[in-house]
Amino acid sequence: MANIKSAKKRIKVIEKKTAINKAKKSEIKTFIKKFEQAIEAENMELAQETFKVLEKKLAQASGHNLLHKNAAARRVSSMQRRMNQLAQS
Repeated sequence: MANIKSAKKRIKVIEKKTAINKAKKSEIKTFIKKFEQAIEAENMELAQETFKVLEKKLAQASGHNLLHKNAAARRVSSMQRRMNQLAQS
């Protein structure tokens, strides 16, 4: 445990930021699950709505260094491909 006042404060700040980051990552995972369910149910409207929100959230997460920018881009690309496959079939 830290003895210095500034170190104690940093621990509190880190705990708060960790909780916020966990919540944001969890929210993204929830939207990914909703998107997957919409694709499996072949519900194009719900998939498009979820994709639009999810794309924004992934961009924001990569902007705040919550996710690597290439990882976010890879996920968006993968989801876009799945939507295009659903639209063609």
